[in-house]
Amino acid sequence: MSSNKKTIALISILVVVLIWGSAFTVSKVGVAELPPLFMALLRNAVATMALLPFYLAVRKKAVRQDPGPLPKGKIILLGLTGITFFYSFFNISLTYTSAAMGSLIQGIMPLVIVVPAAVYLKEKITPRVIAGILISVAGVVMVGFIGQQNKSNSLLGNLLMAGSVCCWAAYTLISRSMNQFHPVPLTFFITLTGTLMLIPFALVEGWGKPLPAISPNGWMAVLYLGIMSSAISYILYNQSLQTLTAAQAGNFLNLDPVIGSIIALIFLNESFSTLQYAGGGLVLLGVWLSSGPDKEIQHQ
Repeated sequence: MSSNKKTIALISILVVVLIWGSAFTVSKVGVAELPPLFMALLRNAVATMALLPFYLAVRKKAVRQDPGPLPKGKIILLGLTGITFFYSFFNISLTYTSAAMGSLIQGIMPLVIVVPAAVYLKEKITPRVIAGILISVAGVVMVGFIGQQNKSNSLLGNLLMAGSVCCWAAYTLISRSMNQFHPVPLTFFITLTGTLMLIPFALVEGWGKPLPAISPNGWMAVLYLGIMSSAISYILYNQSLQTLTAAQAGNFLNLDPVIGSIIALIFLNESFSTLQYAGGGLVLLGVWLSSGPDKEIQHQ
C-alpha cells in the first residue's frame, strides 16, 4: 500500500471521528423533541439529498472504474445494517441511556469487528493491532465513566446501544468486502436504500399522532447530522475502508467518546477528571498502535 493512500485514509477517518464525536450530543438535541425513528428518517433523507449531487458528478467515472454493477443484495444488507437498524437502535437508545454509558458500550466496537474480520475477510490481526485495541478499549472504559452516577440508564437502552454496535460492525465488514467500488455511488445507494426502509418504521411510530413541531435547534440538528455526520462522513468512512483494515477502522471509532468529552468540556463547561485524561491518552496510544506500519498489518 502506498504511503500517500495510507495517509489519505488516516486523515479521512480522523475527520470522520471528529464529526462523529459531536454526533452523540447533537443527536440528543434531536431526539429531545422528535420521535427517534422520525428523527432517523429525516436525518437520512437529508443525507440522501446531500449525496445526490456528489453521485451525479462521479457516476460516469464510477461506471468506468468499477468492476461491474453494485451487488443489490449487499446494498440492501448495508442499508439495513448501516442505516435502518443502526439509527433505529441508536436513536431509541438515546431516549433511555446516558451519553456516558452509550460511549462506554460503543467502546466494544473494535472487539466486535476484529474477530469476524480475521475469519471472513482473512485480515491478519497482528499482536500490535490486538494490543492497540485492548489499550483503546481500556481507555474508553475510563473516559466512559463521565456521568456514571446518572440514574437514567436502563437495560433496554444499553441493549439497544449494543445492538447498534453490532449493526455497525456488520456494516464495516460488508463494506470492507466491497472496497473495489467507488465510495460515492456506494454510499449514495446504501443511504437511499436504508432511508426507504426506514419509512414503514417511522409510519408505525407516528401512526395516529400529529406531526411534531420542529424548533430551529431541531432543524439544525437534523441538517448537521444529515449532511456532516451521514453524507460526508459515510463517503470518507467507505473511502478509508479501501485502504485500512476493518480492525483498524473500528479502533479509530474509540476516539469518539474522547472527542465527545472534549466537546462537552469546551462548550458545556463539564469537568474533566484525571481518570478521563488518562483514558483519553490510552485511546490515542491504542489507535496509534493499531494504525502502525503496513508491514505489520496485511492480508493473508
